[in-house]
Amino acid sequence: MSVFKGKVAVITGAGSGIGRCLAIQLAEAGARLAISDINAAGLDATLKALPTSTDARSYIVDASSQESVFAHAKEVGNDFGGADYVFNNAGATVVGTFENLDVDEIEWQLNINLWGVIYGCKAFLPIMREQGSGCLVNISSVFGLVGFPAQSAYNMSKFAVRGLTECLWQELAGSGIQAITVHPGGIKTNIEKGSRRCRNAGPTEDKFQRQADDMLVTTPERCARDILKGVARGRRRILTGKYSRTLYYLARLFPNSYFRFIALIAR
Repeated sequence: MSVFKGKVAVITGAGSGIGRCLAIQLAEAGARLAISDINAAGLDATLKALPTSTDARSYIVDASSQESVFAHAKEVGNDFGGADYVFNNAGATVVGTFENLDVDEIEWQLNINLWGVIYGCKAFLPIMREQGSGCLVNISSVFGLVGFPAQSAYNMSKFAVRGLTECLWQELAGSGIQAITVHPGGIKTNIEKGSRRCRNAGPTEDKFQRQADDMLVTTPERCARDILKGVARGRRRILTGKYSRTLYYLARLFPNSYFRFIALIAR
């Protein structure tokens, strides 16, 4: 994909999963990389997986910290002279119904998945404004299209990322800056291994975790390929992975009753 050759791509959550695969595939396409993660060991492993000729720098960044993300944007600007693509990819999940979740558990989830995207957009948008070009790629989820039991906090974060990005479609029109929302579904990444269970977990949380093995089957490599193809083609919304298109159309066609179909899928 020649569109990425020589371009500066910023990737949060690049220490594993989709972020690592995005880094590898962008490097193979000739992009210059600013990759970040809170996990130093994972980030080092990603660096080692890149082609030896890659122009890449790694940064330890806490996506849930405004100070950390804004400092990162300044570093990238100094190190690379700009930012063409920002993949706001860092994410986590906590398994829990709204009733069973404590407020601090919801805050932890929103700080990473929602505020991480907000900080990423706010920190890098001025750089793109100065350039007159750029692309913000915000990773939402199929759970940003439909509600799902035991994923209430995750749903909140991913619906909000979708809402922010769709607003940016309009606010950035004619600016030379593009905003893209990505809705992966059923991606087999480390997020399911690193997920938290709420302190008050019960049968609903147990059921969701049993379902995860059946639902999470699409490889992160495939997901990354779909994302980059969509970005290269100028798509505003990218659907990738198991159930992504099914859930997208269910929500559109049956907005008030799609949960009945989800109950069948999730049996």
